[in-house]
Amino acid sequence: MAQKRDYYEVLGVAKDATADQIKSAYRKLAMKYHPDRNPGDKAAEEKFKEAAEAYDVLHDPEKRQRYDQFGHQAFDGGVGGGYGAGGMSMDDIFAAFGDLFGGHGGGGGFGGFEEFFGGGRQRRVDPNAPRRGDDMTFRINIDFDEAVFGSERTIDLQLPRECEECHGTGSADGKRTMCKECRGTGTKEVRSGLFQVRQTCRACGGEGTVIEKPCRKCHGSGQQPKTEHITLKIPAGVDTGSRLRLAGKGAGGLRGGENGDLYVHLQVGESDIFERDGLNLYVDVPVSPVDAALGCTVEVPTPDGLAELKLPAGTPNGKILRLRGKGIASLRGLGRGDLDVRIVFEVPVDLDRKQKAALEDFNKRIKPGNFPELARLKQRMNVFFSHKEKLQPKK
Repeated sequence: MAQKRDYYEVLGVAKDATADQIKSAYRKLAMKYHPDRNPGDKAAEEKFKEAAEAYDVLHDPEKRQRYDQFGHQAFDGGVGGGYGAGGMSMDDIFAAFGDLFGGHGGGGGFGGFEEFFGGGRQRRVDPNAPRRGDDMTFRINIDFDEAVFGSERTIDLQLPRECEECHGTGSADGKRTMCKECRGTGTKEVRSGLFQVRQTCRACGGEGTVIEKPCRKCHGSGQQPKTEHITLKIPAGVDTGSRLRLAGKGAGGLRGGENGDLYVHLQVGESDIFERDGLNLYVDVPVSPVDAALGCTVEVPTPDGLAELKLPAGTPNGKILRLRGKGIASLRGLGRGDLDVRIVFEVPVDLDRKQKAALEDFNKRIKPGNFPELARLKQRMNVFFSHKEKLQPKK
C-alpha cells in the first residue's frame, strides 16, 4: 500500500497556512481535477479524492491540531477512526465540494461546481452580515522542564479587535453602499478557456459593498490593534511542533461576528541532563571503572527525582540499562516513555602519590584473563594478519 502524502504537500500550502489559504488551495485543485473536467481520467479522480481528504482534515481546526501533532497516525483506526477506518465516499466529497463553492453538492448534482463556473444564481452579499475573525498563529519558546512538567504562562499579544467607534463596519456613518463593479455579489465572472470562472471582485474585496466615508479611527478596516493578556496552559508532554488552540482568541470578528482562533506553536529547548526522542529519555551516568568492576548502586536522575540503579559486577563501559515508565508522560494519557541510562566510565584525575601507588600495585596483580574483550581483539588481529601474509605474493 502506497504511503500517504503529507496533507500540506497535497494542497501545496505551508504548515502555518491560514484557513483562507487552505480553502483557496483546495478550490484550485478541486477545479482542476473535478470529474466533470476529466471524464474517465482515473488519475485525476484520485487526485480529486486526495485533495478532498486533505481539505477535510486541514480546514477543521480540531482535526488539523490532531494531524499536526500525530500525522496520519491520528486518523488510524486505533487513534479514533479516519480514512484508514472507512474513508470518505464520493458522495461525501461532492457534498463538501458543493458546500465549498456555495452550492448544494450531493452525489452527481455538483451544484457548487456549476455555480463556481458561472452557472446557477448569484447571491447578493448582506452588507451587515457578521463575519468571523481570522485565525492567527503565534510561536513561543519554552524550556525543556516546562515541556516535561507542564506550566502556565501569561503572554501579551497585540491582536486585531473590532473598532469601538464604528463597531466593525469600517464606515464613519455606519453605511455601506453596493459595489458597482459586482453589483453586490462580491464576485465577477471571467472567461478562462472553455469555462467562465467566478473570481473575487477586486473593487470590494469580495464584500459586495464599499465604504464611501471610512471610519477615522480604523481607516475603514473595521478593526484596531489591542493588547490582550492571554493565559496559556502548557500541558505536560508537549514537544517541538506541538500546537495549542485557544478558541476565540484570534482576530476579532466584524459586525458582531465571532473571533477567530489563536494557534500557539511550541519550540522546546534542550536539556542539560537528558536527551529526548518522542516520549523516551536518555541520560549518561558517570561511573568509576572500579565500581563497575565490583558492582555497585548508582543514583540516576529521572523526571520524578533520583532513582537507584544496581550495576552488576563487570558492567562494561557504554552499557545501556532501561528504566521503564520513567520517561515523558503521553499527552493522550497512554502511559509514559522509558528512560535509557548509559554507563560512562570516568577516569579519576588529580591522583596523589598514595593513590597512584595503589593503582600500580593493582595493575601488577591484573591477569590477561581479567580482560576477555582485549583477549578476543588480539585473537582476531592474529587471524587478520595471518590472512594478510597468505594473500601477499611471495618474493
